[in-house]
Amino acid sequence: MSSMDSAQELPSRPIRLYLHGQLQQIHDLPPDLSLLQYLRRHADSCGSKEGCAEGDCGACTVLVTRFAQGELKTASVNACMQYLGALDGCAVWTVEDLAQGGQLHPAQQAILDCHGSQCGFCTPGFAVSLADLQLRCAKPQRAQVVEALSGNLCRCTGYKPLIEAGLKMQDYTPQTIFDPATLTPQLAALHDAQGASHSHPRCTLFAPRSVEQALRLRAAHPDACVLAGGTDVGIWLNKQLRQLPQLLYLGKIDALQEIHSTEHELHIGAMCDLNRFWLSMRQHWPQLEEYHQRFASHPVRNAGSIGGNLANGSPIGDAMPLLIALGARIELGRLQDGRIALRQLALEDFYLGYQRKDLGADELLLRILLPLPDGQARALFVWKIAKRFDQDISSVAAAIHLHFAPEADGQRRIHSARIAFGGMAATPKRARATEQALQGRWWDEAALAQAQAALTQDFQPLDDLRASAAHRMRCARNLLHKAYLQSGAGLPAAACELSAASAEAV
Repeated sequence: MSSMDSAQELPSRPIRLYLHGQLQQIHDLPPDLSLLQYLRRHADSCGSKEGCAEGDCGACTVLVTRFAQGELKTASVNACMQYLGALDGCAVWTVEDLAQGGQLHPAQQAILDCHGSQCGFCTPGFAVSLADLQLRCAKPQRAQVVEALSGNLCRCTGYKPLIEAGLKMQDYTPQTIFDPATLTPQLAALHDAQGASHSHPRCTLFAPRSVEQALRLRAAHPDACVLAGGTDVGIWLNKQLRQLPQLLYLGKIDALQEIHSTEHELHIGAMCDLNRFWLSMRQHWPQLEEYHQRFASHPVRNAGSIGGNLANGSPIGDAMPLLIALGARIELGRLQDGRIALRQLALEDFYLGYQRKDLGADELLLRILLPLPDGQARALFVWKIAKRFDQDISSVAAAIHLHFAPEADGQRRIHSARIAFGGMAATPKRARATEQALQGRWWDEAALAQAQAALTQDFQPLDDLRASAAHRMRCARNLLHKAYLQSGAGLPAAACELSAASAEAV
């Protein structure tokens, strides 16, 4: 069946979106065209620049407003990795929209007054990122400004003035980019409860609105590429020039974006964006704040989904070691006899080898299920080792989760341990031999030494451009040592804090 024929399974129609406040109906462009290419080549909006085309530099940062659960949600994203078909029903705001009525936006005026324009190429992206921050926070602190600019990596001359501009924005009269009272009914009118497809000879994008629709399409088109946030697929298209004739986009399914808790578990929909995911995690594990900030950048987290991150299965994915150490399970779904059939498995069992997963051709990852803290004596440590603080790929990521037995004589005995690493093997992997070396042991230097030695049974890391095998193993051993020190081993419980904040390795 051709892409054009298969599109009839969902109503086929043009892509509809608002750009600069004006409705666009796009008939003749492929749905896998990036928003950045559309802006620059077809919409005469060249303020957004192309620097890296992989979501690193931030020169193409724009704002996207979606209508979801009856309200507007606006977030900064990288235009180079957003695709027209996935933006159907949205409103897009670029640097050209910041100034209103001849008056510069506070972000623009502050950059001008603080002399933060640098060479000018990346400045539009900085301005949009700061405008996004003003939407979220009227009086940001320095740390919030730095975090908001984590996806704008140019440091050529003026980074300090740009931070000063972020702090100075509050000195100007606030300025809105759009009127919510006007935009809400406009986007609500584009809301399509039936799902849709967008077809072009090059590519067809299916956008179902329910899990059942998605699974039916998955079964009918097992070769279709599943598109979540696009932060990885975007690189396939931009840098590897892959051709993907069919895309199954899951971003319109509200049920896959839900987060809720039971008495003992946290349930997270696979399409939950990464910022919402980390904020939810921090409600239960506050020590994850820094790990959250070091996971990609703010715009990438706005676009990427936790399910896409897990299903990608990268050996250097930073979420997987943490979730494995916390005992996460995933829920997979498929259609069987016309009904949704679910199965669950431990996250560590999902990864069979490099780029190989226990995922059928007719299955989709639907939810992550995570045990909530149970009030027992536990210590959770998470660290990311990379060459820069912001938005860098890990050399090693470690998650160490220790469960202590009741104390005796002021010492701690390890009842059980769950330890996982990224960057140490072909997949994110649980360190079972290391865990066994700690099982039932007093948490002392002898147990630490035995656990460090056991790492060689669990991992034989590779040399690559990010780090040597020796460096990775040394980091892993040091992080075990750091967990030992930060858990206050050998000290009475009152002398230490069992939930330690993350930090760089010693």
